[in-house]
Amino acid sequence: MEILDILIIGAGPIGLNCAIEAQKNNLSYIIIEKGTIVNSLYNYPLYMRFFSTADKLEIDGIPFISTAPKPGRQEALEYYQGIARQKELNIRLYEKVLGVSKKDNLFTVGTTKAQYRARNVIIATGFYDIPNLMNIPGENLSKVKHYYTEPYPYARQKVVVIGASNSAVDAALETYRKGAEVTMIIRHSEISKSVKYWVKPDIENRIAEGSIIAHFNSDMIEIKENTVVFKDQNHEIHEIDNDFVLAMTGYLPDFEFLKNSGIELQGDGLNPFYNPETMETNISNLYLAGVVCGGKDTHLWFIENSRIHAKMIINNILLNKK
Repeated sequence: MEILDILIIGAGPIGLNCAIEAQKNNLSYIIIEKGTIVNSLYNYPLYMRFFSTADKLEIDGIPFISTAPKPGRQEALEYYQGIARQKELNIRLYEKVLGVSKKDNLFTVGTTKAQYRARNVIIATGFYDIPNLMNIPGENLSKVKHYYTEPYPYARQKVVVIGASNSAVDAALETYRKGAEVTMIIRHSEISKSVKYWVKPDIENRIAEGSIIAHFNSDMIEIKENTVVFKDQNHEIHEIDNDFVLAMTGYLPDFEFLKNSGIELQGDGLNPFYNPETMETNISNLYLAGVVCGGKDTHLWFIENSRIHAKMIINNILLNKK
């Protein structure tokens, strides 16, 4: 079995960047990805626009040309998948990593299709795969969606949107404009300050005029076939008619996978341990890259501020080879 210099788990933008740096330094590598290239971006809402400008989403200095000030999902897919084709990156798609173990300074990585051996492993898996569940009765009903793609299925439906971040606000506005009767259930006292600045006034104005109903300082209690039950800021219980629930409650890294790989998780935020100068975890030659580094705080790392991880990791691997 070939022994690779590096095995990269995840073909998101940061995983691709790590592969490019490995390729430039003549290190043998492979990327293992359980879906398609930049799979998380593929699963974003169809009409999503990034907060970042195109130049902040670039990797390896390759220009990201966008016709709009803020690029959208399709432009990002074209950009990153185009880079993978142009660079002829070594990627195995639709292959899920099942486990990572280390013995005698070598890693064994088992997947649904094969087994690999590598001197170094980089985990760049992001956080978009596991919804942050509410753990309430009825959350498993088919009308509950933790991923939102487009508004058209919700026309003329009674829709409850849970949350007040970018994904919740986008879902509320888009479904409302396609004819849905939208109610937002929001745990906090206001729309999140992190909502895109050009969208925040829109949602606040729609709430102020009553086009979208918002219950602040409120919590969902139960989801039923035709209704939902929630508690308001006065602890009063309400039950309203409902056809669909868009639970935009956020997403989490695969903590079980990180823990089974031997990575220490610290504090209530389940922050994975890593050296901020090298991105190396408590397991030597096992690295983290990208948004997975933030643990539960998934707003800590973005493409634009984690692009540097690739060079940091590859430089450390090259240093260790000397």
